[in-house]
Amino acid sequence: MMTQDQIFHVLGVIVVASPALLLFMLGFTWLIGLPLSERSTARYTHAAVTIGLVAAATILGMMIAFNTRDVPIELGNWVEIQEEHFHFHLKFAFDRLSVPFSLLSFVLCGTVGAFANVYLHREPGFRRFFLFYSMFLLGMVVSSVAGTIETLFLGWELVGVSSALLVAFFHERHEPVRNGQRVWSVYRIADAAFLIAALTLHHLTGAGDFDGLMGSGSWPESVASIDGQHALIVGLLLLVAAAGKSGMVPFSGWLPRAMEGPTPSSAIFYGALSVHLGAYLLLRVSPVLAVSVPLQVCVILMGGVSAIFGAMASRVQSDVKSALAFASLTQVGIIVVEIGFGLHYIPLVHMIGHACLRTLQLLRAPSLLKDYQTLENAIGARLQKNPSVWEELLAPRQRTWLYRLSLERGYLDGFLNEYIVRPFVRAFRWADAMERRWTDFLIGTDSRESDRVPAFDESLEDLG
Repeated sequence: MMTQDQIFHVLGVIVVASPALLLFMLGFTWLIGLPLSERSTARYTHAAVTIGLVAAATILGMMIAFNTRDVPIELGNWVEIQEEHFHFHLKFAFDRLSVPFSLLSFVLCGTVGAFANVYLHREPGFRRFFLFYSMFLLGMVVSSVAGTIETLFLGWELVGVSSALLVAFFHERHEPVRNGQRVWSVYRIADAAFLIAALTLHHLTGAGDFDGLMGSGSWPESVASIDGQHALIVGLLLLVAAAGKSGMVPFSGWLPRAMEGPTPSSAIFYGALSVHLGAYLLLRVSPVLAVSVPLQVCVILMGGVSAIFGAMASRVQSDVKSALAFASLTQVGIIVVEIGFGLHYIPLVHMIGHACLRTLQLLRAPSLLKDYQTLENAIGARLQKNPSVWEELLAPRQRTWLYRLSLERGYLDGFLNEYIVRPFVRAFRWADAMERRWTDFLIGTDSRESDRVPAFDESLEDLG
């Protein structure tokens, strides 16, 4: 007879293992040259999502029934260095934050998977889409239930890789590949901040466990075990990581470019789950925010500026996907402001409700445009919208200036291109040229092309 802890442990492993097995199955069959058919891919995807969803829902039911607030799943140390007081502890934590977010991940990924099965029918990249989709599902589940900062970073990276690959899904054209590169470049900056925060946390607490950072007690009653000065340093690094992942100011320029991917990936990434992952990170470390008032002010300011910017940019977009992406940014900014004010359950409920709504909006967008055109053709005229309140309050010159600022998306795209993407691409192309020079030297060949390090402007000529 299994004990209660053993049942929790088995269910927790199933929650993580179901998307992992799906990714393994789709990836392995692809590698051996025997990819699954569309029907088999859809069936296995549906089965993996259903099994994970049922296991997560069972955990939630048992937690309510037994009045359990925190269920840790220990899988041991994978790396342990006694001299440096460092260890990589693989641990999953099922609590009142991770369980609802993991359930949300399974529900929305299942919805988008069912939609994509029909939407991408007979698309040449059908199997490739579901391979990246399974990678994203695994990343979201691992990020949701991570009990250590290293485990969270593992899921964080899976989400980032699948995101960039799906932005560049239609790689036959140059523009999706360029935009995927831009998204990946911004993610690298955010991930670097995340890694530095993880190393700082290890230096302060000797481990990456959230228990060591949050102290005793389950979320959200836990109290951070570090002082305000250290909390400010770690919190600012995590705030940069969250801003890059959620597209907050000043990293908002890549959001419309991420719409190059298929509609199902746009819905699940930039309308529902991935765009909320930064806010989820801040909510997970909310006890750290409570220790430092300056850190709370920074969180509130970044959330408020992002919300205002998203509201302005969404009103002037010429395509529905970009408009919805910036509308999502507005809500994410508001959620971050709520977190900065020390709220816990309100931003969690806000995230869940907004993710569900935005997913359905993005999935409905293609057919909505067709219905809109049909309606205009039926009445023989374009639909007119009523003047906004801003047209009555602001002078024409001020409206023109704000309109241009919004239309140019706050000039953040140029900022990212000049100070993030260009240096990133230049550094990696320089490293590639040096690697070619080194390998040519080892094998005894003389290749002028590999010896030549590309110039700055030449290495960036395809960035647009």
